[in-house]
Order: sequence, then structure tokens, then C-alpha cells
Amino acid sequence: MQIKEKEKRKMDVILKDGSLGEQSFEDRDGARTFRHTTSHILAQAVKKLYPDAKLAIGPAIDDGFYYDFEFSSPISSDDFKAIEKEMKKIVKERLPMERFTLPREEAIALMKERNESYKVELIEDLPEDAVISFFRQGDFVDLCAGPHLSNTGYVKAFRLTSLAGAYWRGNEKNKMLTRIYGTSFPDKEQLEAHLARIEEAKKRDHRKLGKELGLFTLMEEGPGFPFFLPKGMILKNTLIDYWRKLHEREGYQEISTPILLNKKLWETSGHWDHYRENMYTTEIDEEEFAVKPMNCPGGMLVYKSQPRSYRDLPLRIGELGLVHRHEKSGQLHGLMRVRCFTQDDAHIFMTQEQITDEIKGVMRLINEVYSKFGFIYHVELSTRPENSIGSDEDWELATQGLRKALEEIGMEYVVNEGDGAFYGPKIDFHLEDSLGRTWQCGTIQLDFQLPMRFEAGYMGADGEKHRPIMIHRVVYGSIERFIGILIEHYAGKFPLWLAPVQVKVLPISEKFFGYAGDILQSLKAAGIRCEMDNRDEKIGYKIRSAQMEKVPYMLIVGQKEEESQTVSVRSREDGDLGSFALEDFVRKAAKEAEE
Repeated sequence: MQIKEKEKRKMDVILKDGSLGEQSFEDRDGARTFRHTTSHILAQAVKKLYPDAKLAIGPAIDDGFYYDFEFSSPISSDDFKAIEKEMKKIVKERLPMERFTLPREEAIALMKERNESYKVELIEDLPEDAVISFFRQGDFVDLCAGPHLSNTGYVKAFRLTSLAGAYWRGNEKNKMLTRIYGTSFPDKEQLEAHLARIEEAKKRDHRKLGKELGLFTLMEEGPGFPFFLPKGMILKNTLIDYWRKLHEREGYQEISTPILLNKKLWETSGHWDHYRENMYTTEIDEEEFAVKPMNCPGGMLVYKSQPRSYRDLPLRIGELGLVHRHEKSGQLHGLMRVRCFTQDDAHIFMTQEQITDEIKGVMRLINEVYSKFGFIYHVELSTRPENSIGSDEDWELATQGLRKALEEIGMEYVVNEGDGAFYGPKIDFHLEDSLGRTWQCGTIQLDFQLPMRFEAGYMGADGEKHRPIMIHRVVYGSIERFIGILIEHYAGKFPLWLAPVQVKVLPISEKFFGYAGDILQSLKAAGIRCEMDNRDEKIGYKIRSAQMEKVPYMLIVGQKEEESQTVSVRSREDGDLGSFALEDFVRKAAKEAEE
């Protein structure tokens, strides 16, 4: 539910430049400021209880915050109660947050005096001209750029949620620190609702359900490289079939490019200089090759494989490409963060005049897909990052092209400054699942650079050679990650068209295996994915098993059904639906799957 503007609670904040401002918790920036301040309250409480603990970093994250500490002796979640008690004292005191700056040498001296070696290292790594700012609350001081709430009293409700190990600066060669996670809200009701969602999310964890439903597995022989099991492949292929039908309708041509391509290609594309640390490499015939982390350079080669004319544009080519990216072991998480995944890429080559219409077409396609799964979403326009290639003119033209398409289609968006790809700005689609969590999946990236770097061209109507403009776009993003999101979104209860097993035939006893087998064959002939439970178990047990497997429909068959040539139907959602002629049930199921 969206909160109306008049209902938003305003909070006084100290901005990064030290000026005073006003934010609302109901807005993203306000929530992050609120939780960043809570991380400082946590750090102050920890230093009060564990004076020899050393501070590392403590940012706000989606739905919460964390702080990394070096403790002289281990702590556990049993210590949370004492830490939270100390945090409540700090909140009750309504300590003002005060920002101040120091010259580099004085800043280092202050942190050395407080025995904060990690803060010293952070200061030493700052640029020479950096403004080194601190925030003080009572007798606690922390190196921080801000922003922060004006005082600690705003933080009415919080909870420390978990402990984890975290390498300093994410480097496995550095010391392992203790990370304390937490979350916070302006009132207890919001906190309790959030904690209830967390408990529900645990039940829906795609790693747990993926194992229980026989969809995929993760093995120590391939960390970050998921194994899809037969039922998982049915789910994956169903998503791919849907993708192919939509893209064929929209005029895309499907291609496939190699997984291994030589270093020269990646130097031309810019990935070797800007993405090398995430790439796997090997050597073939004394030449260096890279396993592709992206499909786009291969798409460029396909475009250049034959002469192109303005009559060929826009040219839409799609690829379900298997890509590999090196992720640190501590960042791997089921299907959500992997080292190998299928990206539903497409690249559109077009003229400058076609930019707006093509982007609008992609946005309509993404909207159609997300609506089918029941997702709502919000959109961000991400602009030029510091580490980028290309001229100011090209970046301005690309950014305005995306902005124009968004405004013409009437889509609301927010600007995410500096978060574009290194080669161009992008539109990101953040979908919201049934628990209110957001996931970045779809993206549209406008690129003037790769066509230029690869010297791609087309013959214009004027008989001259021109440079095409390129759109990179995904709908699912990573199919593996999208499956993980769907598992949790539906709690494993997939709609009929997606369910790996749509119908389970449950004979009451062995006497009815023959009739049950006939039903099974009729269902298969109608294209319905089905199984029969022929175990020597009571029917109640078979029903419970099918319910645990989250099968949409169960067909119970015994003497009554065999004599009347019917089936007794149970629905996963609605329970007992009564007796159906088999033909009537098949029509019902086929219609539901189609809809």
C-alpha cells in the first residue's frame, strides 16, 4: 500500500555537506538515513559494552543495516539482548548527531588515539582532496560521510537479527570480522510486521523449497554453479518457451554465441579493462581466452557478420546465453547470486530516430511479462558512472533518449545518479514480490560505445555509411535468479501453467492402477504434465504427499470412479471439487493453463 504524502513522517537530517534537511522514512533515502543512524547507535552500544572492540564499517542496506566489528573474544546472538538494552538507552537520551571535519593528519591522529586501526586505513586510502568528516553522538565518534538523523530519538523500534563472518573489505586474505545485522523502524507496529515477513520469507526460502520440490541442488564440487534437476528443468524450459513465443511475436531473431572468445575481443569491447576481475580466463594454442561474462560482444560480431542496410533496422536479436562471472564465495546465495547463469539477452540495432519507439516497445514487453506473474514494479533511470567510456555528447544523447521514452509512455521513474553501465545509461526494473521485497531484474541499456568500438555500420538511404545505436536489454535478467524469485513469490505453489507437475493421479489401492494408468495416458495426450502415485500407502498419506509437493490438482480414483468413468478432483487451493468426467476436467485444466 502506498503512503500518501500527507501521512509521511518528516525527520530532520544532517546531510553529507553538513547542512540541515528534511526526509521521510517512507522514501528510500529517508529509510537509509534512518537505518544508517541506527548502525551508529549499534556501534556506540557495542563500544560501551566491549570497549576493546574495533569499528570497521556500518552501512544501511535494503530493509536494515549492519556493522562490522573486530572483537577480542567471540560473541553470539545470545548477547543481542544486552546490546539492544544499551541501544534503547542511547535512543532515550535523544543524543544530537553532530558533524565535524578534520584535516587528514588530525583525523588519523584521532582514530589512532581511539585505537581504531580500520578507520585509520580508510582515511589513508581517501583521495588527497577528500573532505574527512565525522559524526559525534554523546561520547561516541565515528568516521562517516553521512547523512544522519539530527538525533538518536527518532529510532523508536529496532531489532538485531543475525550474526555473520565478514572479511575486511570483502577480501579473503584479510581478517575475518563479526558482522551484526539489524533492522529499524519509526514504530513498533512496522517492526513487528517486518519481522513477520522475515519469518514468512524463511519458510519460502528458495534453497529450502528448491530441495524439497526437487527443482535444483547446489554441490560442493561446483560452488556457485547450480545443478537443475528434472522438475527444475521443466520449470526453466517453460519460462524459456514463454520467452521464445513473446520474442518471436515481437520480431526478434534468436542466435547463440560461443562461451569462449579471445582476449582481443574483450579488449575491443572494454570488458578487459573494466570487468576483468569478474572474468574467468584460459589459454588455447598459446592465446588467452575469456569465458564470456556478457553476451553483447558476441552479438556485435553477429551484427558485423554481413553487410547491413537501413532497411534491416531495427534489427532485434535475442540470445539465451550462458554466462560466467566470478563472485566471491561469501556473496553466493542459492540461485540469487551464482557464478553461472542464463541471461535472456537481446540486442537491438537501430538508427537514432528509432530510439524512442524501440525503448517503448521493450518497456511494454517487460510490463507484459511482469504482469503475467503478478508482480508490481518501479523504475529507475541510472546515469553515467565515474568509470565510463564515451563522450559527454553521446552520454547526454543516450540519457535523454531513455528519459524521453519513459515520459512518452507515461511511466513514473526515479533517477539513480551514477549507477549506469560503463558504456551507457540504463533503465532498471525493480519488481516487488508477494512479501513486499524488491528485486532488480529487467534492464534497458542504451549504448553508443560498442558499435563505435567494433566499427559497426550500415548503409543509409543516402548511400553513406552510418553508425547504428545499440540497446542491451533483459526481461528475466538471469533465468536462474528469476526462478529463485518465483519460488519465493509463490511459496513453491506455482500457477498451473508453470507447475512442473500439474496433476497427480492417486489410486486408492493397487486394484485401480489400471484405471489410473488410463487416466494418466489421457492427461499426457492432452499435454498435461502428470504423475501417478503407485506406492502402497493409504490415500490420506498420498494426498498429504501431493500437498507437500504443492501439486495444483489431485485426481483420486477408486471403485466409484472406475465404475462411473470419472475422477474425484482435489484442488491445492480450494480443496475437494467433487466428481468430474475426465474430459471435463481436462478441458478445465487446459483452459486454466492457457489463461
